[in-house]
Amino acid sequence: MASKLFARAASLQAPVRISQISRNAITNASPLHRVYRNTLKKEFSHNASKTSSLRTVDKAIGYWLLGCSGLVFGAVILGGVTRLTESGLSMVKWHIIKGMRPPTSQEEWLEEFNTYKQYPEFKFSKRDITLEEFKRIFYMEYLHRMWGRLIGVVFTVPAIYYLMRGRISKAMKPRLAIYFSLLIFQGLLGWHMVKSGLMENDRTRTVPRVSQYRLMAHLGSAFLLYAGLFWSGLSYLIKPEQLPWTPKMKTLRSLSHGNLAIIFTTVMAGAIVAGLDAGLVYNSFPKMADRWIPADIMANTPKWKNFTENPTTAQFVHRILGLTTVSCIFGLWCFAKPIALPRRARLATNCLLAVAGVQVSLGIATLLYYVPTPLAASHQSGSLLLFTNALWLAYELKKIKV
Repeated sequence: MASKLFARAASLQAPVRISQISRNAITNASPLHRVYRNTLKKEFSHNASKTSSLRTVDKAIGYWLLGCSGLVFGAVILGGVTRLTESGLSMVKWHIIKGMRPPTSQEEWLEEFNTYKQYPEFKFSKRDITLEEFKRIFYMEYLHRMWGRLIGVVFTVPAIYYLMRGRISKAMKPRLAIYFSLLIFQGLLGWHMVKSGLMENDRTRTVPRVSQYRLMAHLGSAFLLYAGLFWSGLSYLIKPEQLPWTPKMKTLRSLSHGNLAIIFTTVMAGAIVAGLDAGLVYNSFPKMADRWIPADIMANTPKWKNFTENPTTAQFVHRILGLTTVSCIFGLWCFAKPIALPRRARLATNCLLAVAGVQVSLGIATLLYYVPTPLAASHQSGSLLLFTNALWLAYELKKIKV
């Protein structure tokens, strides 16, 4: 019995002795073994350094895309202020290169001013405008156009560099092509929109303004471009956490996508309101001239045109969509409250509700105070900020492919 126990103990100690022998053999290895070991260490260090370098490049791409989205955000704000200050029709010519140089001498300014006088805005709306007043609205539109060119340069030059260096993934290449196409489309559509306000017709004889349809398309494409750049930038910088694929989580994801859709729809309805100056027809809330439904809501024929060409109907629809949007966001927040969410997803949910409350308050104040420029510009900027929050939440809740 004692001999069996002794044999068992010896077998257990054998691996220890073998391990010690192996370590001693490695320690006392020949110079050839040491060279091999050092080579492995260098290769491991090189791979680690390469991985770190790739992560740095990924972050640079992410910040670049987010920076481009920030420039688009600024363009939306500038566009809103340009429209609210009635500056958008001051530049009656468009040229991608020559348009970059504003008038510099008195003769050039007089020539530009005389050209402006040939168009409907001067003839029917601003016959008393002075040269100095013209310069102010001209520079406002000029700044908006130059900002658009800046976006094009800031996007295109780094895109070419990263593509030539092979830093753009296969999945990202078609997205960059789409973003570039949207940039070109935005510039062309912007001029197409301005041209609609330079043509003389029955409408421009009262208040010259651009087509509300083209304005809606211009703003909508800007929001889509912003959404793509913002989402792609986030994908390089932050990784959403893996969430359980439960029925409640699936519903929450659907609600976040639904909120994105209703916010975008409300913004498009707001563009129709802006194009028709519909914010000036009923400046009371919650009723419209002491009525819940105004009498002239279906005054035009055919009836469907009221939704895009009747200022009363446009304002009514925007009111309903705005209240529906904030109600949907509040419903999402209530549904998400008992669910265990990661910290960033919870923060995005709370921020979405807070921004929605501020946005609806700005909308009501803009209406009650007869659309003053600071309030109206803040309301338009708030719509994009709300859209940003909804994008952020949808990104945090997205399903990660394993």
